[in-house]
Amino acid sequence: MAESDAHKKYEFKKTLEALRDKRGRGTELISLYIPHDKQISDITSQLREESGQASNIKSRVTRQNVLSAIESLLSRLRLIPKAPVNGVVIFCGAVDVGANKTELQTYIIEPPEALVSYKYHCDSSFLLTPLEEMLHDKKTYGLLVLDRREATVGLLRGKHIESMAHLTSNVPGKQRKGGQSAQRFQQLRLIAINEFYNRIAETANKVFLEIDHKDFEGVLIGGPSPTKEEFERGEHLHHELQKKIIGLYDVAYTDESGLSELFDKAGDTLSGIDVVREKRIMERFMKELVNDSGLASYGEKQVRENLKMGAVDTLLLSEDLRLLRLAINCSACGYEEKKTVVRKPGDEDYQPGNCTSCGGSLKITESVDIVDELSDIADETGTKIEFISNDFEEGQQLMTAFGGIAAILRYRTGI
Repeated sequence: MAESDAHKKYEFKKTLEALRDKRGRGTELISLYIPHDKQISDITSQLREESGQASNIKSRVTRQNVLSAIESLLSRLRLIPKAPVNGVVIFCGAVDVGANKTELQTYIIEPPEALVSYKYHCDSSFLLTPLEEMLHDKKTYGLLVLDRREATVGLLRGKHIESMAHLTSNVPGKQRKGGQSAQRFQQLRLIAINEFYNRIAETANKVFLEIDHKDFEGVLIGGPSPTKEEFERGEHLHHELQKKIIGLYDVAYTDESGLSELFDKAGDTLSGIDVVREKRIMERFMKELVNDSGLASYGEKQVRENLKMGAVDTLLLSEDLRLLRLAINCSACGYEEKKTVVRKPGDEDYQPGNCTSCGGSLKITESVDIVDELSDIADETGTKIEFISNDFEEGQQLMTAFGGIAAILRYRTGI
């Protein structure tokens, strides 16, 4: 994913989080999803009809709020002769802002993917599900690890590995019981192995064939030799899945942990998907950190200083990073400071308190998302920016252990 696309995804995710916290006192929040091919004149007509029906709402406050929201939508639509290529979403309504007050708020979003259908939705919260689904990587891979004792079927959906089924076999061990001929014992064992392979295939077929074929990329099979090769040669899978086998990989485990091992072993094959690229970047950072090479930096202060020096090769930012960088000033004595606070609903009302120098009142003179601040510095110094998701172990570690901000340096700085 290009840096600009990753930043857009971060901003989009952050916007949805803010909208998720908006609440109305009644069914006063309107969500309007407009696909590219929807006629604006038709929407305008529907809104006028909705306005007529809203006039019958018994509660005076709710009635007035809904009518105001519809009127606001109509005024916005006059400025949109036709929806953009991906369509447009407008959220509007009387949002509860506390202290027994509401405020008419409007948000306009151009989605990252094309809208499929038109929606008019009125509720106490905004309808976000269609947009939230766009955040998920829809590419899906079938994962299968097996030996002659057990097998696990799983899915790689975007950045998530999900175990779907675990099977155990009745295949006898290699030592035959007394009273059986070696030939007879071997025949029974081969029959049991084949039956187990068929059971594995039935389960895998059921899991993998339910996935939309447009999103299903293929099947990865892991296990010891010669089991996985034997399974593939036997063509036990459905013929459509058999054609979609991407590769066979040696893995030591065939339980749920084997799915993660298979994913790691298939890294080169899957190199085009985001999670593999992100894992490799984090592995590179961790290697520099463990080797104490001086080329790994983490923490807001240290990374910012290295960025300003132009020493950062790659800036690593967690997709879950939610921090604001505030400039605070005392008008009485001229005292100034920079402060970083966690970004959450209500942070725009953060009160910095009184000046420690003169006791005067401190005021916020500037507020910027720390991702935007660090990205601007990175752009000025030719630094690559990588957004790391929280959907795998190393990504979670970036957020929990390193505060969501880290860097791989071009050269040692001692910071």
